[in-house]
Amino acid sequence: MKKIYQSFDDLSDKSTCAPRLRLLREELAKRGVDGFIVPRADEHQGEYVPKKAERLAWLTAFTGSAGAAVVLADKAAVFVDGRYTLQVRQQTDTALFDPRDLVSEGVGGWLEANAPKGAKIAYDPWLHTPAQIDALKISVAHAGASLVALDSNPIDAVWDNQPAAPTARAIVQGIARSGEASETKRTRLAEEIKAKGADAFVVTLPDSICWLLNIRGADVPHTPFALSFAILNSDGATDLFIDEAKTTPELKQHLGNSVRLRAPGEFVGALKDYAGKTVALDPNWAASAISDTLSAAGATVKRLADPCQLAKACKNPIEIEGMRQAHIRDGAAMVKFLSWLAAEAPKGGLSEISATQQLEAIRSESELLTDLSFDSISAAGEHAALPHYRVTSASNLPLKLNEIYLIDSGGQYYDGTTDITRTIIVGSPSDEMKDRFTRVLKGHIALATAKFPEGTSGYALDSFARRPLWDAGLDYDHGTGHGVGSYLSVHEGPQNISKRPIVQPLKPGMILSNEPGYYKQGAYGIRIENLVVVQEAITDGDRKLLEFETITLAPIDLNLVDPLLLSAEETNWLNAYHERVRETLEPLVDGEARAWLAHATRMI
Repeated sequence: MKKIYQSFDDLSDKSTCAPRLRLLREELAKRGVDGFIVPRADEHQGEYVPKKAERLAWLTAFTGSAGAAVVLADKAAVFVDGRYTLQVRQQTDTALFDPRDLVSEGVGGWLEANAPKGAKIAYDPWLHTPAQIDALKISVAHAGASLVALDSNPIDAVWDNQPAAPTARAIVQGIARSGEASETKRTRLAEEIKAKGADAFVVTLPDSICWLLNIRGADVPHTPFALSFAILNSDGATDLFIDEAKTTPELKQHLGNSVRLRAPGEFVGALKDYAGKTVALDPNWAASAISDTLSAAGATVKRLADPCQLAKACKNPIEIEGMRQAHIRDGAAMVKFLSWLAAEAPKGGLSEISATQQLEAIRSESELLTDLSFDSISAAGEHAALPHYRVTSASNLPLKLNEIYLIDSGGQYYDGTTDITRTIIVGSPSDEMKDRFTRVLKGHIALATAKFPEGTSGYALDSFARRPLWDAGLDYDHGTGHGVGSYLSVHEGPQNISKRPIVQPLKPGMILSNEPGYYKQGAYGIRIENLVVVQEAITDGDRKLLEFETITLAPIDLNLVDPLLLSAEETNWLNAYHERVRETLEPLVDGEARAWLAHATRMI
C-alpha cells in the first residue's frame, strides 16, 4: 500500500508570501479592482479540497483546514479560528499578512473597518455561498465600498504550475455496504423536494452526492469523494456532472438510465435550462455562482436545507454494522501501536513523526484500509496543548519521559470511517496531569452514559462532558462531538455536540465523536475520543429516550487515572468498557500486544 503519512513542509514556506502577494496585487490592478477575498474553499465548500484549490495556502503558506485572507492594495490579513492561532503565526509572513480572528471579527468585520471608501472588493462566486455573500455585502456597504463578482479567479491567473483538477476513478459503494439502493434514496428525496414546491434540487456537497448515488472516489486527501455536481429532479431523475475520466463501465451500469452522466462543462448551461421553474439549493453550502446563474436565467431560487445531509447522517443497520467492524479492525491496530509505544517510548529515540509513521504502517496491514481519515495529530509535550497541531520536520519533537503524548488519528475503511484520540503518559505523570485527565475521563463517561428525550440536540448535552472540568474552574475551547460519515467524511453534519446553539435533534443512527479535553498551553494537552452511535434506550418512563452506544475500542491509559476521583458508577463503566475492549480485541492480537492488552485493561 502507498505511504499515507504526509509532510506539510512543502506547503508552509513563508518565503513565498512576498512574491506571490505581489503577483496577485498586480493582477488585481489589471482587473480594475481594489481588493480580493481568498477563502479556504473549493466549488463544493468542503473541508478537504484538492490541491488545485489550495489557493489560501499558496498565497499565505497557512495550511489549516479553515481560514481566509483579504488582500487590499496596501494591506492584507489572514483569518483563522482558535485552533490555528499559533500555527498561522508560525507558517505565514506576519509582516505581510496580519493574523486576525475568523470568528469574532471575521472577513466582514475587517473589511468594514479597512476597505477604502469607493473600493471595489472582488470575490470568486464559485468559492462563496449565497449566505456568505449576503453578509459580506452588508459589511462592505458599511465601509462605503462595493462587492464585485469576478468571472475567473485571479490567483489561478498567476499561479505557475497550479495542479490540475483531480480525475481519480469513482467506484461503486454496493448495497452490501451502503444498505440502501441509490434508486430508493433518489425516489424518497425527490418526493421531499416536490412536497416543498421545487422542481429540482442542486446537490453540491460531495458527501451528499456520494451518499445519494452510492459512489465513492479519491479526489481529495483522506476523504473518498468523487467531486461533481448533481441535479435531483422532483421525478427522481438525476443529472450527474462528472469528468468522463472518473467513470468506468461498472459505474455507468450501477447508475443506470435514470442518472444522466454529463460533462462538468455542461453544468452552467443545464442550470439555465430551468428558466421558469423553481429550483432549490442550500444557501449555506451551494456556490453563489449557482444561485446567480439560476436567477439570471429566470428560475425561481428556493433556499432549502440539503435533504441528503440529515438522511445520510441517520445510518441504516448495514452502515452501522460496517462502522462497528471497521472500529474492531482499527482497535486491533491501536492495540498493536500502543503496546509498541509502551515498550519503545521510555527508551528514547521516538519522535512525533516516527510514532505516527509506525501507527500508519500498522493500520496499513488491513487490506480494507484505503487512507487515513485525516492528517494524524501526533503531539508530544507542549504540542499536545494545540488541539489541531500538525507535525512538520521543523516542529518535530521527541517523546520524552514524564511527558504526555497525544495521538488523534483515524482510518478510511471500505466499510467505515474511524476517529480516535488517546492520551498516553511516557513514564510517570504529575498529580496535576492525573487530576486533569481524570476530569476529562469523567466528562467522557457522563456523555457516554447519558440518556436523553427524543428531540434533544447535542447543544443540550454538551455540558455533560464539561461539568467535571467546570467544577475545577477549567474548560476546553473546541466542540465535544462532531458527526462522522460511513466511509465518507470524518466531519459531517448536521449533528453536533458543542456550545454552539445548533438545534438539530440527535436521531437514531447518527454517529458522533465524544471528545472532551483539557489543554495547558506550553505544557501538555489531554483528549479522550471515542465514536458513539445514537440508539433508542429501553425505559419504563412515559418519554421515548435515546442513548449512545460506544463503538470505538481501545484501552484508555490507566496510568493517568486517579481512581479516587471516580464515582463507583464511573469506575464500573471504565472496567466494563475495558473488559469489552479486551474480549473483542484479544483474538486479533498476539504475543507482546496481547500481554500488554491484558494489563492495559485491568480492573481498577
